[in-house]
Amino acid sequence: METGGSPSAAVKKTSLTPKAIIYQKFDSKACYVVEEVRESTENGCPGLAIPQKGSYLYRCCLQLPEFSVESGTFRKKKDAEQSAAEMALEKLGIHPTTSNPTAWEARDELVARLSYLFSNKFLSSLHPLSGHFRAAFQRRGHLTGLVPVSVIATYDVKLSTLCKYIDPEVESNSLLVMSLILRAAARLRGSVSTSEEQLSMKRQDPYSPEIIDSVVNQQSCFPECIWIEAIRIPYSVEKTVEPLTLTVSSNGYYMDVIAQELGVTDASKVLISRTIGKAASETRLYFCAPKSYPLDPSELLHAKKAVQFEGSLNARASYFSGQVIYGDAILASIGYTWKSTDLCHEDVSLRTYYRIFRSKIPSGLYKMSREAILAAELPVAFTTRTNWRGSFPRELLCAFCRQHRLSEPVFSPISNCLESFPELHGSCNKVKVTESGKEESDGGGIAVGGGEPVGSRQTFRCEVKIFSKCQDLIIQCSPKESYKKRTDAIQNASLKVLSWLNTYFKEPDMSLDKLTSSGDVLDIRFYPQNFFKEFELCLSVHNVWQSIGTQGGRLSDSNSMNQLDDMVGASMCPINIEGPDSGVSPSHGSLACICYTISLVREGELMKELLESSEDFEFEIGTGAVIAHLEGVVTQMSVGQSAFFYMELPPQELILAAAGESARTLSLLSSKGCSLEYSITLLQVTEPLEDRMEQALFNPPLSKQRVEYALQHIKESYATSLVDFGCGSGSLLDSLLNNLISLETVVGVDISQKGLARAAKTLHSKLNTISDVIMGSTGIKSAVLYEGSITVFDSRLYGFDIGTCLEVIEHMEEDEACLFGDIVLSSFCPRILIVSTPNYEYNVILQRSIPQSQEDDPDEKTQSRTCKFRNHDHKFEWTREQFNSWASDLAARHNYSVEFSGVGGFANVEPGFASQIAVFRRGDDPLKNVDSAHHYQVIWEWNSSQVSRSAL
Repeated sequence: METGGSPSAAVKKTSLTPKAIIYQKFDSKACYVVEEVRESTENGCPGLAIPQKGSYLYRCCLQLPEFSVESGTFRKKKDAEQSAAEMALEKLGIHPTTSNPTAWEARDELVARLSYLFSNKFLSSLHPLSGHFRAAFQRRGHLTGLVPVSVIATYDVKLSTLCKYIDPEVESNSLLVMSLILRAAARLRGSVSTSEEQLSMKRQDPYSPEIIDSVVNQQSCFPECIWIEAIRIPYSVEKTVEPLTLTVSSNGYYMDVIAQELGVTDASKVLISRTIGKAASETRLYFCAPKSYPLDPSELLHAKKAVQFEGSLNARASYFSGQVIYGDAILASIGYTWKSTDLCHEDVSLRTYYRIFRSKIPSGLYKMSREAILAAELPVAFTTRTNWRGSFPRELLCAFCRQHRLSEPVFSPISNCLESFPELHGSCNKVKVTESGKEESDGGGIAVGGGEPVGSRQTFRCEVKIFSKCQDLIIQCSPKESYKKRTDAIQNASLKVLSWLNTYFKEPDMSLDKLTSSGDVLDIRFYPQNFFKEFELCLSVHNVWQSIGTQGGRLSDSNSMNQLDDMVGASMCPINIEGPDSGVSPSHGSLACICYTISLVREGELMKELLESSEDFEFEIGTGAVIAHLEGVVTQMSVGQSAFFYMELPPQELILAAAGESARTLSLLSSKGCSLEYSITLLQVTEPLEDRMEQALFNPPLSKQRVEYALQHIKESYATSLVDFGCGSGSLLDSLLNNLISLETVVGVDISQKGLARAAKTLHSKLNTISDVIMGSTGIKSAVLYEGSITVFDSRLYGFDIGTCLEVIEHMEEDEACLFGDIVLSSFCPRILIVSTPNYEYNVILQRSIPQSQEDDPDEKTQSRTCKFRNHDHKFEWTREQFNSWASDLAARHNYSVEFSGVGGFANVEPGFASQIAVFRRGDDPLKNVDSAHHYQVIWEWNSSQVSRSAL
């Protein structure tokens, strides 16, 4: 956390872009033709004969009446178009000026612009403001022809831009824009008359009857009367928002209708906000102008007390618009556009209101991108582009900044050249993206010539900074983690910022220390003064919002299967799973495809309202991409099965954001005994790439071969106790129950609650269905699952006969893998330890075994000549030499012997086994007494004696 920023009130000045200058000079005669160009790339694996596809680039050809030009290639279409326009300007000998007008020049241009707006030419043009000029003819009595100043200030962008050059404060003060326009109009007394009392202006010399008739005839197709649904937002947050209907007649002015709803005399007393939501939308907030305020801009800036508004601050409306709004406000989508002279309008329902509200929050933006308000959640991890669904984190972060009127995020990727030797650690290059879209380095890295060592690779980190519109630094994220792809580094850094912001929006009144601590966990620093200035309204607006899917549960120390449902959540009724078990279930990292419906139901009645549904919804297991309850249920299902369960209601606002029929939904919510009914069918499971590669090349798959290898050693050793370090969903422990072996005690340890929940379901079901006869032959007397880190010692697991750790260490950082080796052999002290991990040298063969399109990333160039890791979650993969060195040194330090073997392949045929295995055997040192240390939590426990007693 930092205590200050770099304050700056300077406005970022902008000049006309090359494309805008071309448009001014050639209008529609300029034609831009953009074509896609596929970037070539080299294979990522030595000897791999499958061609790889590069990312798409864009080239633009600009055709002008006398000549044409063609740009280079760019990653973005707009960059290619701007480059072509710039080349055309150079050929024309035009050099765009980079200087903006001075304040005095802007005042003169403001007067000229106002004069043009009241000309005959502008009246007949297609412009959002000209529609208001034409509608003003329909006003009655003394209001005929009067155009509210607030309308002129809102709908003409050029006027607003000129006002910014005169005074940058207009960005946050709409009244100041109106004051500057009125002062400019005073210099046009011969042609424009103003009514300061009514905050309106009109043309002093009336338009000719012919022009007026032609304008009226253009609107002859306008219906006699239209009804437009809108939303009233009371200034008090204690009052609920409510729908209303605006009735606009063909001979009336819609601004006068809104004025009546707000309780003022006419449209000149109504102020208009910026657009809300999508930029192309005409959704805006309408609210009352102050009773009085000084018209002199200098007085207005320094005499805030003289501005008298009706009512109190409207926190919700102000939060929506980023402007200060007092009194009640109306949210409506209505206005004129560039495309037509007709009045354009859309209904704004409660659903629209709450969806806009939700889009101000990172999780809400993600939910909206997936069209899954009640099912989706912002994922906690970005694994691969191919597994991510919905808008990417970078897009979400940019959208969030736009929603809150912040500057665009600044992404700074940094490249690291890492190798498996300590002297190379810490070397890094800053990476920037050039105009052609290609990456350049500023040097300082390590050049690798003549082919890279197998253990070396280029990785990336990315720093993210968020600034206010005034360029005050608000948030800075400097992740420590590195990624193999530049885009992955950007996406993961973006997700960290989004996750931290989500934490704040869920609890906006959290203490500064807590907010700082949560930032530290995610490598985020923030500047409190600047941060709270930008989000000061969050506390009063979001304190009632709670996110569903955050209620966690833990399994208790009980055998009851009812207690296992607590892992899914305490706010959920028992799960009903129907259909035969196909044996294909989702696991961590797999893609689950489900069909689901979520309905609002009333207890004891047949009333049901469908809120949300999807026939084909995919998400990655283990990333938190859906609410925890939903994922917990899916992980207990197999393909083809259906599940039904009920959950307590989330906040009402969330339900209304999903509901199609707000009135019917509100009627149901007003009664007691309502809940959400979830109906799910698991359609398909796509295994992680690692599993697909192994299954394509090996029969049985490597995962089953590793389990069979461990079972053989268990049988040969006559072990009576086993602990599986990193047991996951319990595939090894499950296999133990199918074999006649000497084991009496089996234990699993893992840090994943969801994996442990799956393991508990499987083991409990199997152990309780085995008959007493078979139970006696297997000898299993107790089974326990612990939640905890395998790098932490727990004395309850000391001195077991055998320990297993199959394909686990590569999911840890290398230093953690080394720590685990030391802890397990020096503290846990199993008689035998079996460790398996991928053989990196075998990857080239595995990656030939599946079509590349299954994991192709069209937007990412191959970053290295080395083969990819088998799984996106692997932090490292060792060669045979590296693995042998690690295991041999470990055994020597702790008086263990070690022998090497593997599965998938042959030891004497290159490149060896696909999975390399080390079997450690303890020396003759006797076990010693150890101090009690219980660092693990019992997640599930089974005991044969309890089952026998319950049977009696």
